[in-house]
Amino acid sequence: MTMLTRENTRPVKVGPYQLGGNSKVYIQSMTTTYTKDVDQTVKQIKQLTDAGCEIVRVAVLDMVDAKALGEIKRQISIPLVADIHFDYRLALEAIHQGVDKIRLNPGNIPKREHVMEVVQACKEKNIPIRIGVNSGSLPNRMAPTAENMVATAKHHVDILESMDFYDIVLSLKATDMRLMMEAYRLAAKTFPYPLHLGVTEAGTAFSGAIKSAMGIGILLAEGIGNTIRVSLTDNPVLEIQAAKEILKNLGLKDKVPNLISCPTCGRIQYDMIDIAKKIEQYMLKINKNINVAIMGCAVNGPGEAMHADIGIAGGKGEAILFRKGKIIKKIKEAEVYDTLIEEIDQFDDSKENKEAE
Repeated sequence: MTMLTRENTRPVKVGPYQLGGNSKVYIQSMTTTYTKDVDQTVKQIKQLTDAGCEIVRVAVLDMVDAKALGEIKRQISIPLVADIHFDYRLALEAIHQGVDKIRLNPGNIPKREHVMEVVQACKEKNIPIRIGVNSGSLPNRMAPTAENMVATAKHHVDILESMDFYDIVLSLKATDMRLMMEAYRLAAKTFPYPLHLGVTEAGTAFSGAIKSAMGIGILLAEGIGNTIRVSLTDNPVLEIQAAKEILKNLGLKDKVPNLISCPTCGRIQYDMIDIAKKIEQYMLKINKNINVAIMGCAVNGPGEAMHADIGIAGGKGEAILFRKGKIIKKIKEAEVYDTLIEEIDQFDDSKENKEAE
């Protein structure tokens, strides 16, 4: 079997985006609010959007949630996905409310005619369906193996394909990173559809981000995956920040700043760690292709700082400021943070890109 890469998967439209058939990888997250609380849900979606989220999913537990989707959709600017389990009526209402995608496993709906109703409604509105398989919730107490996960996905896919429906996205998430990778690799050999990557129940911001970066990052590097979610037990904004780092370091996303900073050692003579942390937080709000180096001493510092767009190499209570490889001036330690902020704000990456061309 030949493994499909993201460019070769079937194109599926989600709002203005095309998943599959190209090299683009989209960042997703899911709200932690009660969907029926429109104000709080919209507020969180806007925070996620500002952080760089491109597709957002909300839980639809009952009809009140489903009926709230239209108003949520009207107040946000990114595609909205309704996460629905078992109840076809919630799917029909979500479609009526204008969502951009449904997350629904058709095999979990007992009556075929009810599945057909959902499929017909999706066809009329050009709304895709994401089939989601999780290692912890396989049917009939199946063992959590890659083969069983793909077989479960195939069961759901076959139902939709038998109804002449092919706007399908698949996810095969597992809590075990190695199982997750094995399942997605097998899925890429089995199905022609776009894949949504994720390590499910990955953990807290620290452990979950590391586990997700490894699992998602390896698959992306192999050409697998059209959308990603870094699932963290924390504020979902952190999921977006982690996802952007993964994509940036694989060369799959631009307009994401890059911070270079040394691990420090006994040679350091200024408060570099605090400055680096503050600059990193500031750069989360910046949409530029910019490399910023914050270095601690005269050993590796000047070289790294010179190779960055903006850099400093620290000394005793002071630092040297570099811009595009040239020494600009010496600055006092107390002025380092404000000077770097000013340089970052003034940096024009569009001008840099034109010069590179």
